[in-house]
Amino acid sequence: MNGETAWAVYETRLRRVSNHIHEHLDEELDMDGLAEIACLSPYHWHRIYRAIYGETAAATVKRLRLHRAAGDIVGTDLGIGEIAKRSGYPNVQSFNRIFKAVYGMPPARYRKEGSHTLFESKQRKASLMFDVSIRTLEPTEVVGVSHQGSYMGIGKAFEQLFGTLYARGQGHPAQRMIGVYLDDPDVVAVDKLRSYACVEMDAAVQPPLERRTLEGGDYAVLRHKGPYAEMHKAYTWLYAEWLPLSGRKLRDTVMFEEYLNNPRDVSPAELLTDINLPLV
Repeated sequence: MNGETAWAVYETRLRRVSNHIHEHLDEELDMDGLAEIACLSPYHWHRIYRAIYGETAAATVKRLRLHRAAGDIVGTDLGIGEIAKRSGYPNVQSFNRIFKAVYGMPPARYRKEGSHTLFESKQRKASLMFDVSIRTLEPTEVVGVSHQGSYMGIGKAFEQLFGTLYARGQGHPAQRMIGVYLDDPDVVAVDKLRSYACVEMDAAVQPPLERRTLEGGDYAVLRHKGPYAEMHKAYTWLYAEWLPLSGRKLRDTVMFEEYLNNPRDVSPAELLTDINLPLV
């Protein structure tokens, strides 16, 4: 088996593992069991997974569960105990401690005081605290993997994207990470939402990778700092308050997000995302 063939095999196997993790977050995920799904020995598979994804499988599971938990805390009325169980923590005290270590405050306080509350009218003292700039962008060629379902689950497509790129020798750390979102989550059913996990790249690709072009032109850019789970409130503020006062109109093309750092490298509170809204 030559090197190219070997990496193609790893790509397929690790994609199978990534899909299994995302689809079974409610269940116990044994690391040796994941090795079996990858058809690799436990000793070697952990090293291959980390080489491709930049973190251990155990770190991926923990990060994804807490990411989903943050979304549940912000966007639902589920009790903290129920969210803890869904996240693999039958002991609420353990969940509180681990969530606080990652998100900076316990779950109940996060629901009341997290940075998402800054975008609620009763919490705002001045619109100036949200800096929106107008930028003229050039057309951008991107390569991505399609995702259908909750936008909070687009991480699954990013895992597949980076696993495929690195297995094919086309990935590198400096690539711009971009999420393209085609539907309004307040109008379209969650299971019908369409999006793309992308990197900036102008090259020929094979499935499951797809090429797209992001239109150039004027964009309103809001830089969001904080967990991805809190970004829906920023969108509501941008559309409902900034846009009517700006005097600008929306252009009929897709909006997109650019992720300026990596959730594997920084805490959720330090995540930086540019929300790009196309303008006429």
